[in-house]
Amino acid sequence: MAAYQPLHQHSHKPSSSYGSVSLGLRTVLAWLLSALLGLALLHLLRCSHCGAREKAMVSPLLQYITSTYSQGTCMCLLSTYGCDYSEGQWVRAPGHARRYNGTECNVKGSENCIRNGRPDTGYLDWRWQPSADGCHLPSFDAASFLAAVRGKHVAFLGDSMARNQAESLVCLLGASFPYRMVYQDPEPGTRKFWRWAFPSHDVTVSVYWAPFLARATGKPENYSEPYSSVYLDALAERWSADADTMDVAVVSTGHWFWNPSVYYNGSVVVGTHRLSDLNHTEIGVFSPYREAIRMTIRRLVSSAARTVVVATFSPAHFEKEWDDPATCARRLPYREGEREVDAMHAELRSIVREETAAAAVAMIDGGRGATTVEVLDVTKLAAMRPDGHPGVYMKRDPFARGVPERLQSDCLHFCLPGPVDTFNEILLQLLTKRR
Repeated sequence: MAAYQPLHQHSHKPSSSYGSVSLGLRTVLAWLLSALLGLALLHLLRCSHCGAREKAMVSPLLQYITSTYSQGTCMCLLSTYGCDYSEGQWVRAPGHARRYNGTECNVKGSENCIRNGRPDTGYLDWRWQPSADGCHLPSFDAASFLAAVRGKHVAFLGDSMARNQAESLVCLLGASFPYRMVYQDPEPGTRKFWRWAFPSHDVTVSVYWAPFLARATGKPENYSEPYSSVYLDALAERWSADADTMDVAVVSTGHWFWNPSVYYNGSVVVGTHRLSDLNHTEIGVFSPYREAIRMTIRRLVSSAARTVVVATFSPAHFEKEWDDPATCARRLPYREGEREVDAMHAELRSIVREETAAAAVAMIDGGRGATTVEVLDVTKLAAMRPDGHPGVYMKRDPFARGVPERLQSDCLHFCLPGPVDTFNEILLQLLTKRR
């Protein structure tokens, strides 16, 4: 296997930040506001079938912009933008997720649930059904995906959920098309940076592990360290250095922001989280998360035309202590209304929507129509799948010697194959809806 070589970078030079609000942007916003009542009336007349959430006659401008530019809403209002996949329910579909062998595509061992002896496989027999009338999420089609990204570099940036989705994509594609590993971390067992090539379509898929997206030291480099030091004025070096090579960038993060951390702006501490003994201001989760998402989008839209896809938070399901063998032992998805999205997870979801909406409006104002920013809203569908995690089957044959009182469980990542494959079904629709 060859040593790591950076991909050829695009020749475009970075343009200015989208952070300031110009006169042109105010003009656009004024036009949108004046047109909103007319659009709402048209929506009422033509889209009465689209669901309660879409029937509000006058919504805040930000909500309108978010639904317009980030994810699409009702099919009849924005038919070229497709369905809204963010709301729905899991319906039984025998065999739907039985599309590849996790061992053959070399998924991380702790997520290879079938190989590890998980006796039930019913979690593979469900598909996501969007709520909106007339909406259906098609099954993943490897040929369509590769055709949509022919000659391109698809990069996943973020924490281990980004890696979970990247490995899912490689497996879904690899079940139909040949591929090869072109780079992996030299340290055994490390999956912080991997790259695959699909020569039939000249497609490259990469994963960049950067749990805060920003530059971070301490625990991200050495798990034995007590906390993370995160620099909110600087991006993680590896992915940001390669950013200009990315044609499709899928951003997914969130879980590390709950851990003890010290946040910096340059050399100045701006706050800490869960480190009260350091005698600094408690900064919480939302502010650093927003800044990391904002800074990442700003970098990705500042240069060559590309598609930027920002995933919303995918909740974990630790319903008991993390080392309780029954902490995520549920064997069925939640039914609609049985479990609501947690308020804090909903706030993280809103932050992604707001930041992508702001970026989309700024790009319109700046005339950068060739770059698109999308929301991959997976919060609801992931929250309803407590059955899809490895649980104790993150280890091989965990009960071979009986049932221990304490046993580590993974209730965060999804089994491969498993519910995370649905993330890539939606990603395919986002990539093809504008073609």
